[in-house]
This record gives sequence, C-alpha cells and structure tokens, in this order.
Amino acid sequence: MPPFLIVALGALGAAALAKVIAAETRRINGALDRHRASEAGDMKAVPLERDPVTGDYRPRQG
Repeated sequence: MPPFLIVALGALGAAALAKVIAAETRRINGALDRHRASEAGDMKAVPLERDPVTGDYRPRQG
C-alpha cells in the first residue's frame, strides 16, 4: 500500500475519532449541567449568626 494512502487513512481515522470524542463530551456535559441545575433548586440559604463567645458562625436559632 502506498505511504500516502496510509497517511490519508490515518488522518481520516483521527478526524473521525475527534468527532466522536467531541460529541461524547457534549453529551456528558449536557447531562452534568441538567443534574447541577436540578440540585441547585434544592439548596436553600441558611441564615447564620456569629456566636459572641466562640466567634464561630452557626445557623440562626428560631
């Protein structure tokens, strides 16, 4: 087989592999974005107040 055909087939294979990897990356990132968006709605802000004795911040009582 002539060397230019081997190089051409290698380049074609590399391009196809790059396309598959890019599509898979977009698919996985989309799934992660949907998952993060669903978790963001569950989180609620907890008001904190400073404990004057220790100086630590703790959830507000009441």
